[in-house]
Amino acid sequence: MSDPVGKRRDLTAVRVGGRQEGVIADWQLRLAGFSEGAVRRWRDRGRLHLLHPGVYALGHPAVSVLGQLIAALFYGGPGAALSHRTAAWWWGVAKRGDLIAICVQTRRRPEQGLRIHHPRRLERTFHRKLPVTPLARTLLDFAAVAPERELRKALAEADYRYGLQPDDLRPLLGRGARGSAALRAAIASHLPELARTLSPFEDDFLFFCERYDLPLPLVNRRIAGRKVDGFWPHHRLIVELDSVSAHASAPRRLIDRERDLHLRRLGYTVLRYTWHQVQTNPDAVAADLRQALEAAEHAI
Repeated sequence: MSDPVGKRRDLTAVRVGGRQEGVIADWQLRLAGFSEGAVRRWRDRGRLHLLHPGVYALGHPAVSVLGQLIAALFYGGPGAALSHRTAAWWWGVAKRGDLIAICVQTRRRPEQGLRIHHPRRLERTFHRKLPVTPLARTLLDFAAVAPERELRKALAEADYRYGLQPDDLRPLLGRGARGSAALRAAIASHLPELARTLSPFEDDFLFFCERYDLPLPLVNRRIAGRKVDGFWPHHRLIVELDSVSAHASAPRRLIDRERDLHLRRLGYTVLRYTWHQVQTNPDAVAADLRQALEAAEHAI
């Protein structure tokens, strides 16, 4: 005999889970009409797979990254928000970590794959449809767990993408607040051009120039229709950075030389450095670049 109530209940669960990347919470199953016995039967039949206590995947245990975030937030309970590195990644200012970090308002036991924080005061907003700590708060929390370079990169990205100025962060830098010292140091050495880099090598080159007290270049600007890695407009000097992966082939090297020739015909000085040179012989690279900058300055 058909069971219209059961079919309606099942269809409701599938629809709810379908809107949530295949993830559904225990309380949503209850609202759909599931009893404890019905939940147990679905688990026994492989229709529900436990992700966290009270949180399930529908149909199969493999869920997308977005589904994993939703599952973590469901486990965190009402008022939970993505935080720390996960929030920085969700805002688009940092790389994703191995664990999902959330802030919660109620006590939650540690769970595999999650990092759970219990702040005294939880602030949250919504970004791309998920609850997340506000960007300024995210940077403070990120400062407590991130290496210096990653933090400076995140600060530059927040400036570039959202117009978040370093001064906007100063009210958060309270005495004793975790991350305050690191964020204060990042603000003091704020390097906006880090937001325009497209590779770790380009990041390294900016830090290299900073370390050797060289003028900082503009990054990834177009000159005569060609994008160049580093550019000092006052000196009409261009530096191209040759990574092994992007510039090792003979056809690529031929293209590079044709580009250099074209730019020199237009009156620019073009220098090329490899990742190996910058990493293993930085003193020589710094001396070479400084000499080129000084020669260009004298020629002006």
